Amino acid sequence: MDAPGGRPLPQWSPDQALELMDQQGIAAALVSLTTPGAYLGDGADAAHVARQANEYAAQLAAAHPGRFGFFATLTLPDVKAAVAEAAHALAGLSADGVMLLANSNGAYLGDPAFDPLMAALDEHHAVVFVHPAQLPGPAAEGIAPFAADFLLDTTRAAYNLVKHDVPRRFPHLRFILAHAGGFVPYAAHRLALSIFNDTGRDLQHILDDLSGFYFDTALSASPAALPSLLAFAKPSHVLYGSDWPFAPELAVAYFNTWATDQAINHDNARNLFPRLKEAPRA
Repeated sequence: MDAPGGRPLPQWSPDQALELMDQQGIAAALVSLTTPGAYLGDGADAAHVARQANEYAAQLAAAHPGRFGFFATLTLPDVKAAVAEAAHALAGLSADGVMLLANSNGAYLGDPAFDPLMAALDEHHAVVFVHPAQLPGPAAEGIAPFAADFLLDTTRAAYNLVKHDVPRRFPHLRFILAHAGGFVPYAAHRLALSIFNDTGRDLQHILDDLSGFYFDTALSASPAALPSLLAFAKPSHVLYGSDWPFAPELAVAYFNTWATDQAINHDNARNLFPRLKEAPRA
């Protein structure tokens, strides 16, 4: 897949990243291999691709202390391989967390089939960065998936995680939802009522679980989106995100216009990721 979400895969290099970071006042970056992930085609090479990506990311972080960390690439929907790679990356490579796609071949996070991985990650007290993928269905003609479908994909994952009680069954996990959680902050009470109708669980507990996610501001630090996010999320759970290189520098600079909060830009991430406590301030 060379155009995930309807955009061609962009170029990336450490030098390009550092140049962008310096120009945009970004002290440190946690890199990740997001859409389409490591599981391509029949998944035969997924374990090899994930291992290569994680070894490279660990070398990058070691070569640029204080500037780079990384979320490990895993192999869902291959749960057994994902458990093995998570252990290697978190314990052996000092990954800052793992990246999981909202859906893997149509199976959404929260699916009970993924519980063995959730249990393994819970043992590591892992941070899980949730990034959208292609929806499990055809795209609408003329509407690039990254423009709208990605937001729905993240929302579906958040819904399914809470519906299946993952945040409470695996309480040591910290989930970060990309792009301000898709539609979650805006539609949280509607989502919660639907989960309540399906499960009969306490409505306030459901809302607490939805607001207990972490949220990044990638492509979302706008005067339209930020008020909804900040009205819903816990103040310490909102983190700066750039979405570069999928978002070009012009888009990063555009959203940085409103990214002015010290806690969002620095403090919250420093408190969540031990590596960033040593990072210089931009």
